[in-house]
Amino acid sequence: MNTHRKGLVLTTIGGLALSFDVPLVRLGHGDLWSTVLVRSVMTFTAAILLWLIVRRFTTARPVLVPGRVGALAGLSYGVSTLCFMGAVFNTATANVVFIVAFTPMFAAILGWLILKERPSPSTLVTMLIMVAGVGLIVSGGLAGGHLFGDVLAACASFLLSLAIVIGRSARVDMGFVPLVATIIPACVAASFVMADGFSLANPLSVMFDGAIMMPLAFWCLATGPKYLSGPEVGMFYLLETILAPVWVWLIFAEVPSARTLTGGAILIAALVGYSVWQMRRVERLKAAAVS
Repeated sequence: MNTHRKGLVLTTIGGLALSFDVPLVRLGHGDLWSTVLVRSVMTFTAAILLWLIVRRFTTARPVLVPGRVGALAGLSYGVSTLCFMGAVFNTATANVVFIVAFTPMFAAILGWLILKERPSPSTLVTMLIMVAGVGLIVSGGLAGGHLFGDVLAACASFLLSLAIVIGRSARVDMGFVPLVATIIPACVAASFVMADGFSLANPLSVMFDGAIMMPLAFWCLATGPKYLSGPEVGMFYLLETILAPVWVWLIFAEVPSARTLTGGAILIAALVGYSVWQMRRVERLKAAAVS
């Protein structure tokens, strides 16, 4: 399997696993900080166990946090998790995942500023269209009284794209970084739980999310930048964008607002159009190289 195809497989698995995050969190029926604590502790524990198993039974010697660049990426992942979970508890699920879908465009902007990877005209056009879609969703949040949650989702998207670009710039194995970075939200949540008490009606769903689904998603999506560009990796968050509102609709009968659906449709159409154009462009370049 060539490296590009390997990256596509990894990020596809990661995106699918990520789509179950919000439904599993909401099935816990707990408060914000209790949910963050359980989810983060389980993910951190799973990461350490997996790291020990890999070192014990294989010849690989993965590093949990590869130097300063790994620590910076970990900080971005950790704070992004706090923003994301805060958004889940302060706005509609569809708003969260549609706004987080702006991640590839943030990644393109940061890649331009940090890595000097100048975005193509098609990327810039897609970006403008997506800004319009996100603006429509956020305007709905302003009207519906959940603007704070929408802003947190935007912050989560920005920090996530920053972590992706940092991983891309380092060209080192970042597979464990987002997993061990959950110690940051765990410590923050623990301080609040100690003060306000623990409240989580169904901890098993949150434990499963933290111990299985999130390690799988984070590891795959964090490893992807070794083989794909930042915008390409960000594209696979589109799977969560499409599927998470469907799972929530089926389980909780939560119907997105008209503005959210319209803005989300604009985002998805822009991303799909961009992806198709990019694939055709790659095929043309390969054909030209062969000839």
